[in-house]
Amino acid sequence: MGIVYLKNIGRFFFLVFFQVLILNNIQLGGYINPYFYVYFILLLPFETPRWLLLISSFLLGLTIDLFMNTPGVNAAACVLMAFARPFIITSISTGTEFQIGHSPSLRNQGVKWFGYYTVILVLIHHFGLFYLEIFRFSEFFSTFFRVVLSSIFTLLLVWISEYLFYPKGQ
Repeated sequence: MGIVYLKNIGRFFFLVFFQVLILNNIQLGGYINPYFYVYFILLLPFETPRWLLLISSFLLGLTIDLFMNTPGVNAAACVLMAFARPFIITSISTGTEFQIGHSPSLRNQGVKWFGYYTVILVLIHHFGLFYLEIFRFSEFFSTFFRVVLSSIFTLLLVWISEYLFYPKGQ
């Protein structure tokens, strides 16, 4: 069980540094901002207690906020995503998709389940993030456009990393 904690702590730091040092410097046309750090929340094990899920998501978002100099927007979006995660898992699961000790992944759950899971949670995070950031409805459609484009790019990064780091034969 200790190796799972060490693996997740290492993933936390890797994703924070990858986001801060590389991805925060990518803004394509002002509309596409990759937020790959949400991959940490997506890959937490199924049996993670809710309190630990919320606290670790808050710390992830707060760490990103400290580096991006944003006043808690990422922390709020991460907590929203973590809060919705158990409900999303139970609503899209038939009960046979996951086992104790496993994390959600393309290899363990399959393309359809993992696709629904990642799309829904990334959209929840990005909606929360971008609408809290802009905090007005006068730019609803341009913000919606940013949400969709950034979600597509983030999902692309998540799926590429699933195929690269967690191949089917492993």
